Amino acid sequence: MIMTRWQASMTPTADQIRLILAQEGLDPFEEVFAADMKIPDHRHPFAEVRVVLSGELLTNVAGNQVLLRPGDRVEIPSNTRHSYAVQGGESCICLCAQKMF
Repeated sequence: MIMTRWQASMTPTADQIRLILAQEGLDPFEEVFAADMKIPDHRHPFAEVRVVLSGELLTNVAGNQVLLRPGDRVEIPSNTRHSYAVQGGESCICLCAQKMF
């Protein structure tokens, strides 16, 4: 897992994050998780890139938990067990992309 915290004082817009991901050769799509939603442990045959646009997302990657806030990014290697839980009583919106190897 590679986690990157957004360090600038202004949170990036959805268009800015889409542009960043597109420059990496990725095709981002939006996911919206309702308040208090939980996504159980799962894995898939591609690496996942996820950037939080709004809300908070507790991410558990192979037993390592990290709370993602707007602008934060996580990259999860393929076939790695992970789950999510929306925090803070608000919905969470993310831009995601899949890296195929």
